Amino acid sequence: MPDLNGRVALVTGASRGVGRGVALGLAHAGAKVYATSRTIADADLESSITKLTCDHTDDEAVATVFQQIDEQAGQLDVLVNVAWGGYERMVEDGRFTWMAPFWEQPAWRWDAMVTTGVRAAYVASQHAARAMVRARRGLIVHVSSWAGRKYGGNTVCGLAKAATDRMASDMGHELASHGITVVSLYPGLVRTEGVLAAGVFDLSNSESPEFIGRAVAALANDPEVARWNGSVVVAAALAAEYGFTDIDGKTPRPLTWAEV
Repeated sequence: MPDLNGRVALVTGASRGVGRGVALGLAHAGAKVYATSRTIADADLESSITKLTCDHTDDEAVATVFQQIDEQAGQLDVLVNVAWGGYERMVEDGRFTWMAPFWEQPAWRWDAMVTTGVRAAYVASQHAARAMVRARRGLIVHVSSWAGRKYGGNTVCGLAKAATDRMASDMGHELASHGITVVSLYPGLVRTEGVLAAGVFDLSNSESPEFIGRAVAALANDPEVARWNGSVVVAAALAAEYGFTDIDGKTPRPLTWAEV
């Protein structure tokens, strides 16, 4: 395991799923972890993780979170943007709308994915960058997906993920001279609560949520992490690069284009 003792991390959208797994993975690596979401108070997280309730569509609430971290820890070394929206209410009036063509999509899904997702990551990154620029070090990770590069059945999702990837690229360009690395991270099939509840997925090459946290921890521990700056990195490929495994000791195989 990487040794992140003395590092401070913030994980947004950490009440469940990938966000919760990232928070746990970083905490297990020794980082001081802050975790946010609207329902974070009820999240099943270890006592070492500090829960800060935050609606990431509320700019004042977001500013308060970063102020609290600065006052309590005096630094921020890692930001992982996981907070997202748009996956809720996939069925409306008895119809599964997620795979509907864009002209039949409910308008609220645009706001959920672009505002709760992309804009939330942008605003959080602004605050993080200010602290990291002062320290001349830091890592910002945007959790994205293959939908940004390959059609996945939903135009709004593809657009939002592509925007997230471009945001990582451009932020990385602007922050490179300040010693800060920005990446877009692609998980594979993650065994989140929703995936397990669906009961329809082939889990033979799946990943635990904590596996994504281990990927972030490996990046944060790499003294040459700047080589990834502005790029898309795949969690399973990072496992091969850094030599870490999933919590069950397995090493998931990176997905191919055909499998995505």
